[in-house]
Amino acid sequence: MDYLQIKGGAKLSGEVAISGAKNATLPLIALTLLAKNTVVLDNIPNVADIKTLVQLLTNLGAKCEFLTPNSLKINTNAIHSTKANYDIVRKMRASILVLGPLLARFGHCEVSLPGGCAIGQRPIDLHLSALEKMGANIEIKDGYVIATAPDGLKGARIVFDKITVTGSENIIMAAALAKGTTHLINVAKEPEVVQLCEILAAAGVEITGVATDELVIKGSAKSLLNIADFAVIPDRIEAATYLCAGAITNSKITITKSNPAHLVAILTKLEQMGFGFEILEDKIIILPAKKVKPCDIVTTEYPGFPTDAQAQFMALALTAQGVSTIDERLFENRFMHVSELSRMGADIGLNGHIAHIQGGLELNATDVMATDLRASSALVLAALVAKGVTRVHRIYHLDRGYENLELKFKALGADITRLSE
Repeated sequence: MDYLQIKGGAKLSGEVAISGAKNATLPLIALTLLAKNTVVLDNIPNVADIKTLVQLLTNLGAKCEFLTPNSLKINTNAIHSTKANYDIVRKMRASILVLGPLLARFGHCEVSLPGGCAIGQRPIDLHLSALEKMGANIEIKDGYVIATAPDGLKGARIVFDKITVTGSENIIMAAALAKGTTHLINVAKEPEVVQLCEILAAAGVEITGVATDELVIKGSAKSLLNIADFAVIPDRIEAATYLCAGAITNSKITITKSNPAHLVAILTKLEQMGFGFEILEDKIIILPAKKVKPCDIVTTEYPGFPTDAQAQFMALALTAQGVSTIDERLFENRFMHVSELSRMGADIGLNGHIAHIQGGLELNATDVMATDLRASSALVLAALVAKGVTRVHRIYHLDRGYENLELKFKALGADITRLSE
């Protein structure tokens, strides 16, 4: 099993290119289930989660070919199965994204209840209740969601009880092939959801309200779509992670191939902490702070502060002069990295979903263990400033969502090596 060995204390400099967004690529791979043509996806990240979903589609009968590590060609015309087996779905929660497209296209599917990072309960009841409103029959049996809609899905008015990104994506795709008009209320507005809508609109689906919390979608009545080739948007969470790397080492670095408009909440918080920026189209240069100030963060849905950047900012807050607070509103188990940071000398107090981080204490290198994707990156960031050599274990979590992480950090000047144990 691989681990990362990181010697702390190095200043960073130079440029790092941001990869395509994992969380945008996954629903867009599922979207190809609605296509009657071959679709090429460019700027996809070369990470484990993408390969997992590609394997799932391949098992269903799709023809998938990586033209390059960052370009993927998919044709779903030869799909011969609508059962997404546990062996694949258990590895990644986002596998549930095939539920809506499969049901809308074939009128039947069986999808294993999902797995993925253990960061708290993320029930799919919102997906299922929405599909039921669209005419589906849903049964949970032997760990599988068995969904049928022999007469096809029908447009409906659906109000999501709470904002759900994958739920929004699943039902948007289902609505694209439904009969009639679907009105979705309280839809997620994340950039990944917006790109999905834009690609559907370009394929001829009548969809209004894109980038708002209300969508009206006129379905094609099971007529497959002609989806044009496209490039995936930049990964805003990867961008946030490298911005935090520049900040925690108080270094001037440049991230390229990013979209600053997707990072407003991140940049605002970094600015409050004392860091400066130069923004040039798709480049962001972070400038060192004279003094790193503590911050108060509340995670919420886009365009608010993303829960996927909470762990990275907790690591950064350890370098601030004072006490920072993080209020995690979305996932109840997303402080699992606290115990590992504490092993490095961090002083972090937990009171339910609120963390109090005492900044300014020296961190010491030690062996730490990754518990989920974003927690892993927080440990890497802390190791950059810890005294001594830190070993971060179980980095298969990192490999799910970060492309060439150690190579990108090395290019910035970090003393980081991937080793096997």
